[in-house]
Amino acid sequence: MSYDPSNIFARILRGEIPCKKVFEDEHVLAFEDIRPLAPTHVLVIPKGPYISVQDFAEQAGEAEIVAFVRAVGRIARERGIDATGHRILANHGADGRQEVPHFHLHLVGGRDLGRMLPRE
Repeated sequence: MSYDPSNIFARILRGEIPCKKVFEDEHVLAFEDIRPLAPTHVLVIPKGPYISVQDFAEQAGEAEIVAFVRAVGRIARERGIDATGHRILANHGADGRQEVPHFHLHLVGGRDLGRMLPRE
């Protein structure tokens, strides 16, 4: 699969679509999810054209990877969910229900999030 530069996150990065920005630096943009599932629900995206965490891990430079991980930790601290607990989730592919083909993490917290997945 190749990167689609018309995906919504690419359009947000280009300033074509507004977002409620939480954090931004040279390598990372983080913003409020438009359909939050918890009191804190922030999307954290690298500014580079990566489709998945695998793509990001293989193609991103060291500075991008470090900036991304540090941004997630910083946002969790600033939102006050580092002490009480939170979930970091990345969906990939059809089975993972990835909706936007641009690597991103959901940083979710602010309440008891329940079980990760239902038992079958």
